[in-house]
Amino acid sequence: MDFSLLLVVAVAVTGLVWLLDILVLKRSRRTAGGTEKEPWYVDYSRSFFPVLLAVLVIRSFIIEPFQIPSGSMRPTLKVGDYIAVNKFAYGLRLPVLNTRFLSVGEPKRGDVMVFRFPGDPDVDFIKRVIGLPGDTLRYADKQLYINDKPVPKELLEADAPDNAGEQLFEEHLGDVSHQIYNNPNDAGPQTRTITVPEGHYFVMGDNRDHSNDSRYWGFVPEENIVGKAFAVWMHWHDGLPSFSSVRLID
Repeated sequence: MDFSLLLVVAVAVTGLVWLLDILVLKRSRRTAGGTEKEPWYVDYSRSFFPVLLAVLVIRSFIIEPFQIPSGSMRPTLKVGDYIAVNKFAYGLRLPVLNTRFLSVGEPKRGDVMVFRFPGDPDVDFIKRVIGLPGDTLRYADKQLYINDKPVPKELLEADAPDNAGEQLFEEHLGDVSHQIYNNPNDAGPQTRTITVPEGHYFVMGDNRDHSNDSRYWGFVPEENIVGKAFAVWMHWHDGLPSFSSVRLID
């Protein structure tokens, strides 16, 4: 189900019905002496149109909530995290069409980005931006290289307590420092040196050996970008939801 499309249709229908009533139907009721009762669909449209329009504007151009369904971004994001996504960080886009009509900014290396999966645009993915247009990349033996330079990382835990058998590292992508998991017993994917084409981005999950990302299916085109994830506002996986604090996403 395409919620954006349903929302746009609902706004259009309720708005047109309300407008039709203002221009035509209300006038005909007055002509009839004002005895004719306002139709139920006019009453509902007048009530719901402002609310639906506000939701459409906020969701399309300001902020949109998403839930994390998998562990591919652990330890940064956990299954059951509800995240807030900035919809204008990378430019304003038309709802449904996803066409950018106002350029505000571009994805930066280290950003956690939501995008429509190139293999199935009806599915939203979330990964970390690793390669920008023009970058050369290579991933071999658990080491990431960008423009022929190894990306610095330090070992924090040789056996991560919440991910048994895996190592916890702190990785530094320019100004962004974040944690990743590596499995020393899994060779994982190896990539040859590749160049990110213009208008595309290379993305990876922080749970490096358990992430379906650009190493397997290629680049994210600019037109598939949804927005920048910036905060976790709720966690609800098992038991009661947690609203204890808003956690910013690195």
